Amino acid sequence: MAATTRVFAARVAGLAVFGPDGESIGKVRDVVAGLRAAGQPPRILGLVMEMAARRRIFVPMLRVVRVEPNAVTLATGSVNTRQFHQRPNEVLVLGQLLDAKVTLAATGASAVLVDAALEQTRTRDWRISRLAVRERTGRLGRRGPVQVVEWDQITGLAAAELTDRPQGVAQLLALLDTMRAVDVASTLHELPAKRRYEVAEALDDERLADVVEELPEDDQKDLIGHLGEDRAADVLEAMSPDDAADLLAELPEVDKNRLLELMEPAESAPVKRLLAYSADTAGGLMTPEPVVLGPDATIAEALAMVRNAELPVALASMVFVCRPPSATPTGRYLGCVHIQRLLREPPSTLVAGALDTTLASLPPTATLAEVTRYFAAYNLVCGPVLDDQEHLIGAVTVDDVLDHLLPENWRESGLPDDRNSPDAPKASDDA
Repeated sequence: MAATTRVFAARVAGLAVFGPDGESIGKVRDVVAGLRAAGQPPRILGLVMEMAARRRIFVPMLRVVRVEPNAVTLATGSVNTRQFHQRPNEVLVLGQLLDAKVTLAATGASAVLVDAALEQTRTRDWRISRLAVRERTGRLGRRGPVQVVEWDQITGLAAAELTDRPQGVAQLLALLDTMRAVDVASTLHELPAKRRYEVAEALDDERLADVVEELPEDDQKDLIGHLGEDRAADVLEAMSPDDAADLLAELPEVDKNRLLELMEPAESAPVKRLLAYSADTAGGLMTPEPVVLGPDATIAEALAMVRNAELPVALASMVFVCRPPSATPTGRYLGCVHIQRLLREPPSTLVAGALDTTLASLPPTATLAEVTRYFAAYNLVCGPVLDDQEHLIGAVTVDDVLDHLLPENWRESGLPDDRNSPDAPKASDDA
């Protein structure tokens, strides 16, 4: 497929990146440009590429040999695999330029930047040659036509203006809408604080809650602190109770108590129960919302519940059967049914007839080490947590365990970027 010498930035987002031998390396997440003085078009310095385990690295444009409609190919050589961090003279084209408010030099009209054309010059350098902008009509509900102009035909994209001026998020949200919450979290983590706040304010509560759950701890606390009490309480209500409890446990006591007061009682009650346990015990790790059915439910009903697309995969692996009430803490725990057993039984069979009553349970006081050994011994991804009266109070999933076994900064996926250091780790790419 023929390479192109001009491509719009929004078309680059998400493109697969391949090494010279055709091996898949990662995906493009953003484009890094260097702003220049006197109205000169910015040079494209490189791409932000996301590798496995969400590590985002910087790939210089000199390493890019082909940009095709569905892929980017790199030249032979090594790539610095240190985590990308933006430098003061750099701007993220997708994260910071899109939605910027600009002025058309010829008419003085206000416009919004909706895309940027990346073009390769005769010297094989890349630059932003043209901009797609939409004039702001000022009429409610009306959008002006998109026009493509040269870089020197607009003003308003100086570094200081991007830092200080409020900015829309419509174009950036359109890109983020195609991404998983974990990838959106990685994108927000790399953005400057001002831009991160603008995006967070524009996301609805449910989507923001999903993203906050995937952010590093410091970013979580920073965003919750920025949102204001009422919005923060709404987002906490939309989060999984165990994630909300983990976040609240890191806040000052006065802030934690205030947010719990603002949450709806039905939403704050399970969070308060989790906060009563140490974070490194089964009680602190568990979710209070596993799949629970009564003994007279059918296999068909159980399968319908685990098919719920919003249910985490680990929780969908097991159905817990208890006497009423079915909300945690439940009535007497009777046993569990593994999803493989559900798939083998006739749909009309009662779950009571497919129970595993031999699987050991966890007490809420079990330590992290004990929980880890439990999962390893029984080859599970989900396990029940029972109180002294044999009531189901929650379930621990393997992802909860991994979150606490990995280093505290594992979500940041690597060491600080040092692109010029001879000691920086390299990928032999081959990659």
